[in-house]
Amino acid sequence: MKDLKHLYYFEKLLEDSYNDLCRQAQAEGYKAIGHVCFQIPEPLLNLPGCFSTRLRAPRTGSIEMGTYYMSSTLCEACRAYLERAIEGGFNFLDCILAPDACAQMNRCVENIERLKTNPKDSFFVTYADVPMKSDETALKHYVKQMRIRVLEPLQKNFGIDISDEALRKSVEEQNEISRLITAIGEYRKYESPRITGYEFAVLCLATYCCPKYLLKEKLQETLDELKTREPDPAGKYRIRVVMVGSEIDDPEFIQLAEECGALVVADRFCFGSLPGRQEIILNDEEDVLTQICRTYLQWGKCPRFFNQDKIMERRDYVDQLAKEYHADGLIYEQIKFCDYWGYERASAFHIMEEEYGYPVLSVDRPYAVRSSGQLRTRIQAFVERVEMKKLAEAKAERRAQ
Repeated sequence: MKDLKHLYYFEKLLEDSYNDLCRQAQAEGYKAIGHVCFQIPEPLLNLPGCFSTRLRAPRTGSIEMGTYYMSSTLCEACRAYLERAIEGGFNFLDCILAPDACAQMNRCVENIERLKTNPKDSFFVTYADVPMKSDETALKHYVKQMRIRVLEPLQKNFGIDISDEALRKSVEEQNEISRLITAIGEYRKYESPRITGYEFAVLCLATYCCPKYLLKEKLQETLDELKTREPDPAGKYRIRVVMVGSEIDDPEFIQLAEECGALVVADRFCFGSLPGRQEIILNDEEDVLTQICRTYLQWGKCPRFFNQDKIMERRDYVDQLAKEYHADGLIYEQIKFCDYWGYERASAFHIMEEEYGYPVLSVDRPYAVRSSGQLRTRIQAFVERVEMKKLAEAKAERRAQ
């Protein structure tokens, strides 16, 4: 396929946490709100006068200092974020709003705060207690925490408008981005997709890391371009897969899978679009904050939700995506030492294969993938296994006829 007009532009944005669009927004007077998890709803962080940017550590090298302050047995992403903070990579942030969702990430943010890595006098950190269930009692607690740990600190420290009107405006801005990303992602369903998993991951990741109002124009132009883009011939990729798991905040892992012949057609991982880039539907009967929180509780597919309904929902959701995007197999991945996804990956490896019938590759990977020979070999072997399964099924069908 011909290269997307703006792909290089988006790739450059992802090379630095403090990218050109973050710089532009701050020059226009916007406050930079750092966040680390899906559990803090993005519309609360993109109110008029501020913009959200998800913490990530592109081009990570050594994480020795992060390991010194945390330990070698904790999540490599958390250690990489702390390393980047110590290096000064997050000095542009005006605050970090973190949920008490993952103990390892909390420890990372606590170190960022206690080591005083950010030189701004006005810089602050808050921690919100977020629920591990999605019932009405949990919702009430969630709403209260988002009000006192997110909205009120933004209003008190920066004078941000937190009214229902401001929240509605923020939701609509996110919905505009979500409509564009969803429409772009629909092209992955084609037998010969007009966009690769890597290209889509670059575009989607930018919406988590850059001011949304500055992305709309180029996302719209990219969508318009895809309408007439000539796809690669059928058969360029050997299999189609759904990628499921923890943070993928660098598209190089997606790129590695596709170089091995596995086209990533759906992104059910942290920083992905499924879920998270669907529209938030508001009504006029209930306050906006409650509606936003309910939506995010319903969307939540993180394995930190331990109740049985959510466990079954996660499996059925992956099954639904595999059918909708015509996937041949699943890749479950986790960053080394991620507790939640470690449990989820171990169980899903067996359940999704034995009960749902999908070939599954289970990967425990480093934060910085680069050109890992071991990962490449494992993905190549998985591609061959899925191909053999498809050939066996086709042969059985011919015999049945």
